[in-house]
Amino acid sequence: MTKKAVLVGCNYPGTKAELKGCVNDVERMYRCLTDRFGFQEENITVLIDTDENFRKPTGANIRRALLTLVKGAEPGDVLFFHYSGHGVRLPAETGDDDDTGYDECIVPTDMNLITDDDFCEFVDKVPSDCIFTIVADSCHSGGLIKNEKEQIGHSTQTEFDGEQKREGRFGFRELLSETVHDLVHDAFESRGIHLPSRNGHRHESEYNKEETVKVLNYREGEARNRSLPLSVLIEILKEKTGQEDIDVGKIRPTLFDFFREDASPKVKKFVKVLVSKLESNDDGGFLGAIGNLAQQFLKQKLEDSDDSSGYLEPALQEKVSSTHEVYAGSMKNGVPDMGILISGCQSDQTSADANPTGNPLNAYGALSNAIQAILSEHDGPIANRELVMKAQKVLSKQGFTQRPGLYCSDCHVDAPFICD
Repeated sequence: MTKKAVLVGCNYPGTKAELKGCVNDVERMYRCLTDRFGFQEENITVLIDTDENFRKPTGANIRRALLTLVKGAEPGDVLFFHYSGHGVRLPAETGDDDDTGYDECIVPTDMNLITDDDFCEFVDKVPSDCIFTIVADSCHSGGLIKNEKEQIGHSTQTEFDGEQKREGRFGFRELLSETVHDLVHDAFESRGIHLPSRNGHRHESEYNKEETVKVLNYREGEARNRSLPLSVLIEILKEKTGQEDIDVGKIRPTLFDFFREDASPKVKKFVKVLVSKLESNDDGGFLGAIGNLAQQFLKQKLEDSDDSSGYLEPALQEKVSSTHEVYAGSMKNGVPDMGILISGCQSDQTSADANPTGNPLNAYGALSNAIQAILSEHDGPIANRELVMKAQKVLSKQGFTQRPGLYCSDCHVDAPFICD
Protein backbone atom coordinates (compact mmCIF):
# COMPACT_ATOMS: atom_id res chain seq x y z
CA MET A 1 0.00 0.00 0.00
CA THR A 2 1.27 3.46 -0.97
CA LYS A 3 0.00 6.76 0.44
CA LYS A 4 0.00 9.61 -2.08
CA ALA A 5 -1.27 13.18 -1.88
CA VAL A 6 -1.70 16.38 -3.87
CA LEU A 7 -1.93 19.60 -1.83
CA VAL A 8 -3.00 22.86 -3.49
CA GLY A 9 -2.95 26.32 -1.92
CA CYS A 10 -3.91 29.47 -3.85
CA ASN A 11 -3.36 32.84 -2.14
CA TYR A 12 -3.55 34.81 -5.45
CA PRO A 13 -0.90 37.31 -4.24
CA GLY A 14 -1.06 40.80 -5.72
CA THR A 15 -4.49 40.28 -7.30
CA LYS A 16 -7.99 41.51 -6.51
CA ALA A 17 -8.76 37.98 -5.33
CA GLU A 18 -5.94 37.80 -2.77
CA LEU A 19 -6.38 35.52 0.27
CA LYS A 20 -4.01 34.96 3.19
CA GLY A 21 -4.49 31.51 4.69
CA CYS A 22 -4.51 29.01 1.83
CA VAL A 23 -0.78 28.31 1.63
CA ASN A 24 -0.65 28.09 5.42
CA ASP A 25 -3.37 25.40 5.20
CA VAL A 26 -1.22 23.39 2.81
CA GLU A 27 1.86 23.68 5.00
CA ARG A 28 -0.08 22.44 8.04
CA MET A 29 -1.66 19.59 6.10
CA TYR A 30 1.76 18.57 4.75
CA ARG A 31 3.11 18.24 8.30
CA CYS A 32 -0.02 16.39 9.36
CA LEU A 33 0.29 13.84 6.54
CA THR A 34 3.95 13.11 7.26
CA ASP A 35 3.85 13.22 11.07
CA ARG A 36 0.45 11.66 11.77
CA PHE A 37 -0.53 9.56 8.76
CA GLY A 38 2.86 8.25 7.63
CA PHE A 39 3.02 9.78 4.14
CA GLN A 40 6.48 9.89 2.61
CA GLU A 41 7.62 13.32 1.43
CA GLU A 42 8.39 12.04 -2.07
CA ASN A 43 4.76 10.94 -2.42
CA ILE A 44 3.30 14.39 -1.67
CA THR A 45 2.92 16.89 -4.51
CA VAL A 46 2.62 20.52 -3.37
CA LEU A 47 1.37 23.35 -5.60
CA ILE A 48 1.40 26.86 -4.12
CA ASP A 49 1.63 30.38 -5.55
CA THR A 50 3.81 32.14 -2.96
CA ASP A 51 7.15 30.34 -3.42
CA GLU A 52 9.04 30.01 -6.69
CA ASN A 53 10.55 26.73 -5.48
CA PHE A 54 7.18 25.02 -5.91
CA ARG A 55 5.07 24.40 -8.99
CA LYS A 56 2.36 26.99 -9.49
CA PRO A 57 -1.24 25.86 -8.90
CA THR A 58 -2.37 26.68 -12.44
CA GLY A 59 -5.33 24.85 -13.92
CA ALA A 60 -3.08 22.74 -16.14
CA ASN A 61 -0.70 21.88 -13.29
CA ILE A 62 -3.50 20.90 -10.90
CA ARG A 63 -5.16 18.71 -13.53
CA ARG A 64 -1.82 17.12 -14.39
CA ALA A 65 -1.08 16.38 -10.72
CA LEU A 66 -4.53 14.88 -10.17
CA LEU A 67 -4.30 12.75 -13.28
CA THR A 68 -0.88 11.46 -12.19
CA LEU A 69 -2.30 10.73 -8.74
CA VAL A 70 -5.22 8.62 -9.93
CA LYS A 71 -3.64 6.96 -12.98
CA GLY A 72 -0.60 5.87 -10.99
CA ALA A 73 -2.68 4.36 -8.21
CA GLU A 74 -3.00 0.66 -7.54
CA PRO A 75 -5.62 -1.26 -5.54
CA GLY A 76 -5.06 -0.72 -1.84
CA ASP A 77 -3.42 2.70 -2.23
CA VAL A 78 -4.51 5.67 -0.12
CA LEU A 79 -5.02 8.87 -2.15
CA PHE A 80 -5.58 12.34 -0.72
CA PHE A 81 -6.31 15.74 -2.30
CA HIS A 82 -6.53 18.97 -0.32
CA TYR A 83 -7.55 22.21 -2.03
CA SER A 84 -7.51 25.55 -0.24
CA GLY A 85 -8.52 28.59 -2.28
CA HIS A 86 -11.39 30.34 -4.01
CA GLY A 87 -14.48 28.64 -5.33
CA VAL A 88 -16.91 30.04 -7.89
CA ARG A 89 -20.27 29.10 -9.38
CA LEU A 90 -20.75 29.67 -13.09
CA PRO A 91 -24.39 30.17 -14.09
CA ALA A 92 -25.76 27.41 -16.27
CA GLU A 93 -25.27 27.65 -20.00
CA THR A 94 -28.48 25.71 -20.72
CA GLY A 95 -32.15 26.09 -20.08
CA ASP A 96 -32.88 22.44 -19.40
CA ASP A 97 -35.20 21.46 -16.54
CA ASP A 98 -32.64 18.92 -15.26
CA ASP A 99 -30.07 21.67 -14.90
CA THR A 100 -28.93 22.52 -11.37
CA GLY A 101 -28.31 26.07 -12.43
CA TYR A 102 -24.57 26.21 -11.78
CA ASP A 103 -21.16 24.72 -12.45
CA GLU A 104 -19.29 24.61 -9.14
CA CYS A 105 -15.57 25.21 -9.73
CA ILE A 106 -12.29 25.63 -7.95
CA VAL A 107 -10.18 28.62 -9.02
CA PRO A 108 -6.52 27.94 -9.89
CA THR A 109 -4.12 30.85 -9.58
CA ASP A 110 -4.32 31.55 -13.35
CA MET A 111 -8.17 31.50 -13.34
CA ASN A 112 -8.24 28.37 -15.57
CA LEU A 113 -11.26 26.93 -13.78
CA ILE A 114 -11.66 23.26 -12.87
CA THR A 115 -15.35 22.29 -12.82
CA ASP A 116 -17.35 19.76 -10.86
CA ASP A 117 -17.67 17.60 -13.99
CA ASP A 118 -13.89 17.65 -14.41
CA PHE A 119 -13.58 16.30 -10.87
CA CYS A 120 -16.05 13.54 -11.65
CA GLU A 121 -13.87 12.45 -14.56
CA PHE A 122 -10.79 12.34 -12.33
CA VAL A 123 -12.33 10.29 -9.57
CA ASP A 124 -13.97 7.93 -12.05
CA LYS A 125 -10.42 6.87 -12.96
CA VAL A 126 -9.55 5.77 -9.42
CA PRO A 127 -8.90 1.99 -9.30
CA SER A 128 -11.21 -0.14 -7.23
CA ASP A 129 -10.19 -0.77 -3.62
CA CYS A 130 -8.42 2.59 -3.39
CA ILE A 131 -9.49 5.19 -0.85
CA PHE A 132 -9.55 8.70 -2.32
CA THR A 133 -10.27 11.44 0.24
CA ILE A 134 -10.86 14.99 -0.95
CA VAL A 135 -10.90 17.99 1.40
CA ALA A 136 -12.12 21.13 -0.36
CA ASP A 137 -11.76 24.26 1.76
CA SER A 138 -13.44 26.60 -0.70
CA CYS A 139 -16.79 28.20 -1.35
CA HIS A 140 -19.62 26.19 -2.91
CA SER A 141 -17.58 23.02 -2.31
CA GLY A 142 -20.65 20.99 -1.35
CA GLY A 143 -21.45 20.82 -5.07
CA LEU A 144 -17.89 20.16 -6.19
CA ILE A 145 -18.49 16.48 -6.94
CA LYS A 146 -22.04 15.60 -7.91
CA ASN A 147 -24.11 12.46 -7.43
CA GLU A 148 -22.23 10.95 -4.52
CA LYS A 149 -24.48 10.21 -1.56
CA GLU A 150 -24.82 13.17 0.75
CA GLN A 151 -24.24 11.89 4.27
CA ILE A 152 -23.99 15.24 6.06
CA GLY A 153 -25.31 18.43 4.51
CA HIS A 154 -28.20 19.90 2.56
CA SER A 155 -26.69 20.64 -0.85
CA THR A 156 -28.75 17.96 -2.60
CA GLN A 157 -31.69 17.63 -0.19
CA THR A 158 -34.94 19.54 -0.40
CA GLU A 159 -35.72 19.11 3.27
CA PHE A 160 -33.60 18.94 6.37
CA ASP A 161 -34.01 19.63 10.09
CA GLY A 162 -37.75 19.20 9.58
CA GLU A 163 -38.10 22.38 7.54
CA GLN A 164 -38.14 23.36 3.89
CA LYS A 165 -35.18 25.70 3.33
CA ARG A 166 -34.75 27.92 0.31
CA GLU A 167 -30.98 27.50 0.32
CA GLY A 168 -31.32 23.73 0.26
CA ARG A 169 -33.34 23.63 -2.97
CA PHE A 170 -31.31 23.21 -6.11
CA GLY A 171 -33.80 22.36 -8.82
CA PHE A 172 -33.54 24.53 -11.92
CA ARG A 173 -37.08 25.83 -11.58
CA GLU A 174 -36.51 26.97 -7.99
CA LEU A 175 -33.33 28.81 -8.96
CA LEU A 176 -34.48 30.22 -12.28
CA SER A 177 -35.75 33.55 -10.97
CA GLU A 178 -32.74 34.14 -8.74
CA THR A 179 -30.29 33.01 -11.43
CA VAL A 180 -31.78 35.28 -14.11
CA HIS A 181 -31.62 38.24 -11.73
CA ASP A 182 -27.99 37.53 -10.89
CA LEU A 183 -27.07 37.07 -14.56
CA VAL A 184 -28.56 40.41 -15.50
CA HIS A 185 -26.95 42.11 -12.52
CA ASP A 186 -23.51 40.59 -13.21
CA ALA A 187 -23.77 41.36 -16.91
CA PHE A 188 -24.29 45.06 -16.14
CA GLU A 189 -21.68 45.07 -13.37
CA SER A 190 -19.14 43.52 -15.76
CA ARG A 191 -19.68 46.55 -17.98
CA GLY A 192 -19.18 48.99 -15.11
CA ILE A 193 -22.91 49.74 -14.61
CA HIS A 194 -23.99 49.38 -10.96
CA LEU A 195 -27.57 48.38 -10.27
CA PRO A 196 -29.48 48.17 -6.97
CA SER A 197 -30.36 44.66 -5.79
CA ARG A 198 -33.66 43.07 -4.92
CA ASN A 199 -35.28 43.36 -1.51
CA GLY A 200 -32.86 46.03 -0.37
CA HIS A 201 -29.96 43.58 -0.11
CA ARG A 202 -26.57 44.19 -1.63
CA HIS A 203 -25.50 42.02 -4.51
CA GLU A 204 -22.14 40.32 -3.98
CA SER A 205 -20.46 42.53 -6.59
CA GLU A 206 -21.46 45.60 -4.57
CA TYR A 207 -19.17 44.44 -1.80
CA ASN A 208 -16.27 44.74 -4.19
CA LYS A 209 -16.09 48.38 -5.16
CA GLU A 210 -13.13 48.74 -2.80
CA GLU A 211 -12.80 45.18 -1.45
CA THR A 212 -12.61 42.34 -3.96
CA VAL A 213 -13.63 39.77 -1.37
CA LYS A 214 -16.29 40.43 1.25
CA VAL A 215 -14.95 40.90 4.79
CA LEU A 216 -16.81 38.88 7.39
CA ASN A 217 -16.84 39.26 11.16
CA TYR A 218 -16.60 36.27 13.47
CA ARG A 219 -15.90 35.85 17.17
CA GLU A 220 -12.13 35.78 16.88
CA GLY A 221 -11.68 38.64 14.42
CA GLU A 222 -12.12 39.18 10.70
CA ALA A 223 -12.31 36.73 7.83
CA ARG A 224 -12.59 36.98 4.08
CA ASN A 225 -14.98 35.19 1.83
CA ARG A 226 -13.45 32.44 -0.34
CA SER A 227 -16.13 32.92 -2.99
CA LEU A 228 -14.84 34.71 -6.08
CA PRO A 229 -17.52 37.11 -7.36
CA LEU A 230 -18.17 36.76 -11.09
CA SER A 231 -17.46 40.45 -11.55
CA VAL A 232 -13.96 39.96 -10.08
CA LEU A 233 -13.34 36.84 -12.16
CA ILE A 234 -14.32 38.78 -15.28
CA GLU A 235 -12.10 41.71 -14.35
CA ILE A 236 -9.09 39.43 -13.85
CA LEU A 237 -9.80 37.62 -17.13
CA LYS A 238 -9.92 40.98 -18.91
CA GLU A 239 -6.49 41.83 -17.51
CA LYS A 240 -5.04 38.42 -18.48
CA THR A 241 -6.51 38.24 -21.98
CA GLY A 242 -6.57 41.91 -22.98
CA GLN A 243 -10.21 41.48 -24.06
CA GLU A 244 -12.57 44.17 -22.85
CA ASP A 245 -15.86 42.65 -24.04
CA ILE A 246 -16.04 39.75 -21.56
CA ASP A 247 -19.28 39.36 -19.62
CA VAL A 248 -21.05 36.52 -17.83
CA GLY A 249 -22.13 34.80 -21.03
CA LYS A 250 -18.61 34.81 -22.46
CA ILE A 251 -16.66 33.33 -19.54
CA ARG A 252 -16.53 29.75 -20.88
CA PRO A 253 -15.54 30.57 -24.49
CA THR A 254 -13.02 33.11 -23.15
CA LEU A 255 -11.42 30.36 -21.05
CA PHE A 256 -11.21 28.18 -24.15
CA ASP A 257 -9.91 31.02 -26.29
CA PHE A 258 -7.11 31.88 -23.84
CA PHE A 259 -6.09 28.46 -22.49
CA ARG A 260 -6.93 26.32 -25.53
CA GLU A 261 -5.44 22.84 -25.00
CA ASP A 262 -5.06 23.48 -21.27
CA ALA A 263 -8.66 24.57 -20.80
CA SER A 264 -11.07 22.51 -18.72
CA PRO A 265 -12.42 19.42 -20.54
CA LYS A 266 -15.91 20.63 -19.60
CA VAL A 267 -15.23 23.97 -21.31
CA LYS A 268 -13.86 22.25 -24.42
CA LYS A 269 -16.91 19.97 -24.62
CA PHE A 270 -19.17 22.99 -24.35
CA VAL A 271 -17.35 24.70 -27.24
CA LYS A 272 -17.62 21.53 -29.32
CA VAL A 273 -21.38 21.47 -28.85
CA LEU A 274 -21.58 25.18 -29.72
CA VAL A 275 -19.75 24.44 -32.96
CA SER A 276 -22.25 21.72 -33.87
CA LYS A 277 -25.08 24.16 -33.17
CA LEU A 278 -23.48 26.78 -35.40
CA GLU A 279 -22.93 24.29 -38.21
CA SER A 280 -26.55 23.17 -38.06
CA ASN A 281 -27.82 26.77 -37.78
CA ASP A 282 -29.65 25.72 -34.63
CA ASP A 283 -30.16 28.81 -32.46
CA GLY A 284 -32.60 27.14 -30.11
CA GLY A 285 -32.75 23.80 -28.40
CA PHE A 286 -30.77 23.22 -25.25
CA LEU A 287 -29.09 26.63 -25.08
CA GLY A 288 -30.28 29.18 -22.55
CA ALA A 289 -29.35 32.86 -22.28
CA ILE A 290 -25.75 32.10 -21.27
CA GLY A 291 -25.29 29.55 -24.05
CA ASN A 292 -26.60 31.91 -26.69
CA LEU A 293 -24.20 34.66 -25.60
CA ALA A 294 -21.34 32.15 -25.72
CA GLN A 295 -22.40 31.05 -29.20
CA GLN A 296 -22.30 34.64 -30.45
CA PHE A 297 -18.79 35.07 -28.99
CA LEU A 298 -17.55 31.87 -30.65
CA LYS A 299 -19.13 32.79 -34.00
CA GLN A 300 -17.24 36.10 -34.00
CA LYS A 301 -13.97 34.37 -33.10
CA LEU A 302 -14.34 31.90 -35.94
CA GLU A 303 -15.11 34.68 -38.40
CA ASP A 304 -11.94 36.50 -37.32
CA SER A 305 -9.75 33.38 -37.42
CA ASP A 306 -7.53 32.53 -40.39
CA ASP A 307 -7.57 28.85 -39.41
CA SER A 308 -10.87 27.95 -37.77
CA SER A 309 -10.14 24.21 -37.80
CA GLY A 310 -6.84 24.76 -35.97
CA TYR A 311 -8.50 27.11 -33.52
CA LEU A 312 -11.18 24.52 -32.68
CA GLU A 313 -8.93 21.44 -32.63
CA PRO A 314 -8.60 21.19 -28.80
CA ALA A 315 -12.40 21.20 -28.51
CA LEU A 316 -13.07 18.88 -31.43
CA GLN A 317 -10.80 16.23 -29.91
CA GLU A 318 -13.05 15.91 -26.86
CA LYS A 319 -15.51 13.02 -26.86
CA VAL A 320 -19.11 14.11 -26.32
CA SER A 321 -21.71 11.37 -26.35
CA SER A 322 -24.63 13.78 -25.92
CA THR A 323 -25.34 17.44 -25.30
CA HIS A 324 -26.28 16.48 -21.74
CA GLU A 325 -22.56 16.07 -21.03
CA VAL A 326 -22.13 19.83 -21.19
CA TYR A 327 -25.09 20.64 -18.96
CA ALA A 328 -24.30 22.16 -15.59
CA GLY A 329 -25.67 19.52 -13.27
CA SER A 330 -25.78 16.70 -15.79
CA MET A 331 -26.14 13.18 -14.47
CA LYS A 332 -22.82 11.36 -14.40
CA ASN A 333 -21.48 8.36 -12.56
CA GLY A 334 -20.04 10.60 -9.86
CA VAL A 335 -17.53 9.48 -7.29
CA PRO A 336 -16.85 5.75 -7.20
CA ASP A 337 -17.45 3.84 -3.97
CA MET A 338 -13.88 4.58 -2.88
CA GLY A 339 -14.35 8.38 -3.10
CA ILE A 340 -14.90 10.64 -0.07
CA LEU A 341 -15.53 14.39 -0.21
CA ILE A 342 -15.32 16.60 2.87
CA SER A 343 -16.49 20.06 1.85
CA GLY A 344 -15.86 23.34 3.62
CA CYS A 345 -19.48 24.34 3.19
CA GLN A 346 -22.68 23.56 1.30
CA SER A 347 -22.94 24.32 -2.42
CA ASP A 348 -24.93 27.50 -1.74
CA GLN A 349 -22.58 28.70 1.02
CA THR A 350 -19.21 30.40 1.29
CA SER A 351 -16.11 29.35 3.22
CA ALA A 352 -14.00 31.72 5.30
CA ASP A 353 -10.36 32.75 5.08
CA ALA A 354 -9.63 33.86 8.65
CA ASN A 355 -6.87 36.11 9.92
CA PRO A 356 -7.53 36.53 13.67
CA THR A 357 -4.29 38.34 14.57
CA GLY A 358 -3.91 40.40 11.42
CA ASN A 359 -0.63 38.63 10.73
CA PRO A 360 -0.73 36.66 7.45
CA LEU A 361 1.47 33.99 9.04
CA ASN A 362 -1.46 33.14 11.33
CA ALA A 363 -4.19 33.15 8.66
CA TYR A 364 -6.08 29.96 7.81
CA GLY A 365 -9.11 28.46 6.15
CA ALA A 366 -11.87 27.89 8.68
CA LEU A 367 -12.42 24.23 7.74
CA SER A 368 -8.70 23.42 7.45
CA ASN A 369 -8.04 24.94 10.86
CA ALA A 370 -10.95 23.07 12.42
CA ILE A 371 -9.67 19.75 11.03
CA GLN A 372 -6.19 20.37 12.44
CA ALA A 373 -7.63 21.33 15.85
CA ILE A 374 -9.80 18.22 16.00
CA LEU A 375 -6.99 15.89 14.93
CA SER A 376 -4.69 17.37 17.58
CA GLU A 377 -7.19 16.31 20.24
CA HIS A 378 -7.38 12.69 18.99
CA ASP A 379 -4.45 10.35 19.43
CA GLY A 380 -6.00 7.59 17.35
CA PRO A 381 -8.16 7.38 14.22
CA ILE A 382 -11.26 9.54 13.87
CA ALA A 383 -14.16 8.58 11.61
CA ASN A 384 -15.19 10.76 8.67
CA ARG A 385 -18.64 11.35 10.15
CA GLU A 386 -17.25 12.29 13.56
CA LEU A 387 -14.69 14.64 12.01
CA VAL A 388 -17.31 16.53 9.97
CA MET A 389 -19.80 16.73 12.83
CA LYS A 390 -17.12 18.05 15.17
CA ALA A 391 -15.99 20.53 12.49
CA GLN A 392 -19.54 21.87 12.25
CA LYS A 393 -19.60 22.42 16.01
CA VAL A 394 -16.16 24.06 16.06
CA LEU A 395 -17.07 26.47 13.26
CA SER A 396 -20.43 27.31 14.81
CA LYS A 397 -18.75 28.03 18.17
CA GLN A 398 -16.28 30.32 16.42
CA GLY A 399 -19.13 32.24 14.80
CA PHE A 400 -18.86 30.92 11.24
CA THR A 401 -22.11 30.12 9.41
CA GLN A 402 -20.61 27.65 6.90
CA ARG A 403 -21.60 24.01 7.37
CA PRO A 404 -19.06 21.38 6.29
CA GLY A 405 -20.47 18.39 4.41
CA LEU A 406 -19.65 14.72 3.90
CA TYR A 407 -20.24 12.94 0.58
CA CYS A 408 -19.42 9.24 0.28
CA SER A 409 -20.94 5.78 0.13
CA ASP A 410 -22.35 4.29 3.33
CA CYS A 411 -19.34 2.06 3.88
CA HIS A 412 -17.03 5.07 4.32
CA VAL A 413 -19.14 7.17 6.67
CA ASP A 414 -17.61 5.68 9.80
CA ALA A 415 -14.29 4.71 8.24
CA PRO A 416 -11.18 6.48 9.57
CA PHE A 417 -10.33 9.86 8.05
CA ILE A 418 -7.63 9.30 5.37
CA CYS A 419 -6.39 6.02 6.85
CA ASP A 420 -5.67 4.16 10.09
